[in-house]
Amino acid sequence: MSIHRWQTVYGTPHVSGRASGQLLASNLELSFWGGVDHVTGEVIDHSHPLYRQRLKNKILAIPGGRGSCSGSATILELIVNGNGPRALIFERTNEILAVGVFVAEELFGKTIPMLIVSHKGFRSILGWNGKEVHVQSHRISTYPLEPSVNDTSLSPPIDAHLHTPELSEMDKAMLQGGYKNDSGYSKAQAFAMKIIIRTASIMNAPSLMSISQAHVDGAHFGPASVLFGKRLRDLGGNFAVSTTVNAITIDQQRWRDLSVDMSFGTESEELARAFLEMGAKMSFTCAPYQLDSAPKLGDQVAFGESNVVCYANSVLGARTAKYPNMLEALIALTGRVPRAGIHLPENRLRGTPLGDSFWPLLGYEIGTKAASRIPIIAGFEYMKPPPSRDALKAFSAAFATSAGAPMFHMLGVTPEAEQHRALKESNTLSPGIAITWKDLEATWITFNQNSDFQIPVRTVDLISLGNPHFSLLELKTLSHLVHGRIKSPSTSVIVTTSRAQHSLATQAGYIAQLEAFGVQVLTDTCWCFIRDPVIKKDVKCIMTNSGKYAHYGPGLTGREFCFGGLEECVESACSGRWEGNMPEWIQAGVQNSH
Repeated sequence: MSIHRWQTVYGTPHVSGRASGQLLASNLELSFWGGVDHVTGEVIDHSHPLYRQRLKNKILAIPGGRGSCSGSATILELIVNGNGPRALIFERTNEILAVGVFVAEELFGKTIPMLIVSHKGFRSILGWNGKEVHVQSHRISTYPLEPSVNDTSLSPPIDAHLHTPELSEMDKAMLQGGYKNDSGYSKAQAFAMKIIIRTASIMNAPSLMSISQAHVDGAHFGPASVLFGKRLRDLGGNFAVSTTVNAITIDQQRWRDLSVDMSFGTESEELARAFLEMGAKMSFTCAPYQLDSAPKLGDQVAFGESNVVCYANSVLGARTAKYPNMLEALIALTGRVPRAGIHLPENRLRGTPLGDSFWPLLGYEIGTKAASRIPIIAGFEYMKPPPSRDALKAFSAAFATSAGAPMFHMLGVTPEAEQHRALKESNTLSPGIAITWKDLEATWITFNQNSDFQIPVRTVDLISLGNPHFSLLELKTLSHLVHGRIKSPSTSVIVTTSRAQHSLATQAGYIAQLEAFGVQVLTDTCWCFIRDPVIKKDVKCIMTNSGKYAHYGPGLTGREFCFGGLEECVESACSGRWEGNMPEWIQAGVQNSH
């Protein structure tokens, strides 16, 4: 008699559906354009562990995509020609591949599930490589699915709906264009808005914003990409903003003289003509920044083609995300982009903004490596704005928890650090130690070690804040975060602070706002000493934003712990659960360090 050990991981579906197939898994990102043959589905990247593997009928699990914006067109061709994977499982959101999957579903009626799983969940899935895997709704399992089982019955108790961006009246009119109104918007714009909104949802963009120009790709990647461009034109597509076209796959004036295949040349010319008929300029260049129409400092634009994106942002000071092939054309039809990412000034220094959990993670990691030595920390000399006092408080507490040293120096930040710069530059000190994004990732996992990542959602009974004591600014920030929100009745929120800060916060009205939400504010004591009965006997899981308490709390209280930034703590206070998702800024750091 054989005994099966079925395994299950839950994720967030960016495209819902069901699929079964052999798992093909790798811990290395894959560029679909240039890394996968768009006709056969064979991995052609010589440096990739999946080299020569075929994606057809497989369940593909990789951390995410990388490389060219044209990966969206590659995955579209594979889905349409039947040589692509049956489902995609990622550790990190990838807008480039997502757009290709969205277009396949919306334009061609071909759906493959696409799910995002937690870091630990992805590690578990890597261990299933080669096994038969089944995907349905939120569930990824080695357990066979019953055809009669309703998808929703397999879902864990989490919100099945992705974030929906707020739409302006113009956005709503375009979304219904050519179908339910006479506003003058076309069916092409309605289709474009569907894809833009779905992309904004997975980016967690609060709304859409306008751009002044676009640079689109009109290259012939295969039958699906040709049909995509011609379908937009036939649906009444007309570019709403000034639009240039990237280099195409033929020399339009000489392709016949160059003996290009007649069928390929004709289709390429038809595709290029479709973009021109929608109002694009006959630019056909991968260097539109050389044209008179090049954007200027501060211009909001939507550019495809990786080198153009980098040059426009870095050299010209324009603002554009790295837009996937096809999405830039859809944006050009509407003039609207997700209000997110590098379009926003606060995201242009580091790409993905650092969360407040960065400082306790960094402090704990540096303390672990420094041990009894007093470290000189470099890398924040030119940080604007510099670390706040609250950031340094969180750093200090976590550093002191893991280190034996009584202090640290941070160049450009702490008062005595400058006198040690010469020692550092003369190499007379001990050899330097680099702190990597992988180190912070490992520390985050350590702080959350008591959590079951196989099912990332956990019920949170208590939110613990104020170790060390909250400052007036932190009480103000928390009051703003909970304003207008409703706390879960099953989750308590307790903040510790000093009498002095409590008095100031009371005068400012912050304490009243916090108590209205359901926060209990304690003075005099702190979490190092709080036990029963303040921590109720039925509390099983505590969430904190303190690196110090994430370390000491499990031993002091005997409870399970999870860790996150202040905003994550508020989200858990409202939902009553912790989603177990690694912060995007850690994921982006790890991905960009490869």
